[in-house]
Amino acid sequence: MSPRRSYDQYCSAARALDLVGDRWTLLIVRELLAGPRRYTDLHADLPGVSTDVLASRLKDMERDGLTTRRRLPPPGAAYVYELTARGRELLPVLQALGSWGEAELGERRPTDAVRAHWFALPLLRALEGEGTVEVRLAEGEFHLRAGAEEGPVYGHGPAPGGADARLELDAATCEAVARGEAGLPDAVRAGRVTVTGDGTLAKALREA
Repeated sequence: MSPRRSYDQYCSAARALDLVGDRWTLLIVRELLAGPRRYTDLHADLPGVSTDVLASRLKDMERDGLTTRRRLPPPGAAYVYELTARGRELLPVLQALGSWGEAELGERRPTDAVRAHWFALPLLRALEGEGTVEVRLAEGEFHLRAGAEEGPVYGHGPAPGGADARLELDAATCEAVARGEAGLPDAVRAGRVTVTGDGTLAKALREA
């Protein structure tokens, strides 16, 4: 394990960057906000990262108290990584960074990788209230837990135990919301997002 590098500055921003300023670290946090993940799953959803760099970052994050590693009971018998409470506190940091970066997205480039669940955090920023929301895109399906104070804030596939609202939209609309060009209620009113469900979040989106 490499020794932790430091800016050696008595500044809280510098101290934070000592822990999460390395390339890939915050994107690993983004993936782990979905809950425990196996190394192979993390590598698959972080296109471009080398196996050596990913392993090194995970070791650093475990040392710094941002993640833990545990072995699943049989029949899984695989190791998974998950965020600690300290690591999960990076959610608002990622949300603020994503909001600031909206202007940098532009149109998707031919070389840009994309995963359906990468739209989870932008959509989470666009939701008001609490509840579970399923999102269906051509690229895949995932669910969000708006207002969740602990545990995963999103996950792959349908929501376990059902959802308060279900959203169906195309990639262009989802990208427009992610870029900050379209608000979610505006997209619903324009018929670009189909909302179903009887929960409070579904009603709020239909009535906004």
